[in-house]
Amino acid sequence: MSTLSAASVESAAEGTEQKKPLKPCCACPETKKVRDACIIEKGEEQCTQLIEAHKDCMRALGFKI
Repeated sequence: MSTLSAASVESAAEGTEQKKPLKPCCACPETKKVRDACIIEKGEEQCTQLIEAHKDCMRALGFKI
């Protein structure tokens, strides 16, 4: 019976999360992580393709960048 309760709670939590707007800090974590690592290791000038890929991802989610 606890399995059913846990599933109900998860469904309710998912419904609540979907109503909240996505914050820019949480969008596109895959491209953000790679971009940030590149900037730290090589500098912004060497990572323009990764920066643009992250911007494209953000735009695809509706952010105006």
